[in-house]
This record gives sequence, structure tokens and C-alpha cells, in this order.
Amino acid sequence: MGQHLPAFATPRWFACHTKPRAEKKFSALLAREKFDHYLALLESVRRYGTQKKVFSKPLFPGYVFALIIPEKKERIYQQDLLVRALPVENEALFLRQLDDVRAICASGYEAALHPLIKRGTRVRVAGGPLQGLEGFVDDPVNPRGIVVSVDVLQQGLLVRLPLENLLPLP
Repeated sequence: MGQHLPAFATPRWFACHTKPRAEKKFSALLAREKFDHYLALLESVRRYGTQKKVFSKPLFPGYVFALIIPEKKERIYQQDLLVRALPVENEALFLRQLDDVRAICASGYEAALHPLIKRGTRVRVAGGPLQGLEGFVDDPVNPRGIVVSVDVLQQGLLVRLPLENLLPLP
């Protein structure tokens, strides 16, 4: 008969939110502690005059995914690199999505973060001359901008803005 681990010894996946620009150091810490983890990295090419530099950068700035036994969780905080560790609720879905991310990173294709925003989502402009302005997303599949309501006239103004300048509101 095999040994059964107590429930508290079952490893769980966490989305580890690191301090700014600490993803690679945190990944190295996890490797030293022998925690299974994944830091999604993409190659980036920068040109400086005639020189070309290739470096890897995190696909999800500020995040490393780690499989941690809860009783050893305090080990991930030892170097002051971590802000918080968020437990993954639906691990089956997360693991499918993580496989997709790994495939994308390995493919060599260019990838970039894109906000998941639905039609009608209330948003705030994050920067520029309209910073702080609030409105609704018109069509995230074919974005033309946001609609700002003028309720008294039962009208809306469509303002052309890129989705990456918008922050979803709760």
C-alpha cells in the first residue's frame, strides 16, 4: 500500500507577482529551492545604431508561475523579490492555458499582451490628453475607440483610442 500525502502537502499553482524587474531573479530563487515554475520569456531585438542586441524579456511583466507545497510557501519570500502569491483557482484550465503560452513562446512568433475587453465594458483612459476620461468599449474585435456618454442628449461620442490605453473599471 502506497503512502498518502496529507492534503496540506499537495502542491498548488500560484501566480507569483514579483517586484518590478525581479522576474528572472525570482525564477532563479525558485530553481535553487527546487520548485517547479515557469517564467514566460520572449526574445526581443533592439537596434542601437549599427549594433543589434537580442535579449529575453518576460511576456507577463511582474509574474512567474510556480508549483508550491503550501507548507514550504514561506521559502519564496526569502529574498524580498515577491509582492504576493495568488493561488490559481481552476488549475485544469490554468494548465491548458500555460501549455498554450509555452507553445507560443517556443514558436518564435511575435506576441504581445492584449487586454481582454468585451463590448460595453466600462473603461478609463490610462494616459495622454484624455487621461481619466471614462466610457464604454465600442467593439474590441474591430476597435475604433470608446463611446463617451452624454446622457442628457441621449447621445454618445466615439473617441478613437487604442485598446492598450484603456483600463477596465470594476
